[in-house]
Amino acid sequence: MAGTDQLSAVFSALADPTRRAILAELAEGDATVTELTAPLSISMPAVSRHLKVLERAALISRSRSGKWRASHLEAAPLREAADWIERYRRFWDSSLTRLDAHLAAMQATERASDQMTDDTRKRE
Repeated sequence: MAGTDQLSAVFSALADPTRRAILAELAEGDATVTELTAPLSISMPAVSRHLKVLERAALISRSRSGKWRASHLEAAPLREAADWIERYRRFWDSSLTRLDAHLAAMQATERASDQMTDDTRKRE
C-alpha cells in the first residue's frame, strides 16, 4: 500500500481496542499468539485475525523460528500516522492561540468599558 492507502490501513487497524492492546504488548517485546492471547479475553483464532489486520497495515511483522511464530512491532507506520496528526495539531494550536488573543482583547475592551462606566458614575 502506498501513501494514503497505507495511512488508511493504519488508522483502520488502530480503531480497534484489541489491536491497540496487542500493539502495546508488542511494544514491550516480540510475542507469540499464545503470549498475546493470555492478557486478552478472546480466543487464539481471534487474536490471529487481529494479527493479520495489523500485518496488512504493516504495523507488525511475523517471523518463524521452528514451530514458534513471533510477532514484532513495526513502528514506522505509527510515526507516519503521528506525523499526519501533528499537522492538524499545529493547526488547532494556531487556531486556539488566535482565539486566546481575541478573548484577551475582548476582556481588555470590556474592562476599559467598565472603567469608563465607573468613572462616569463617580462624576454624577
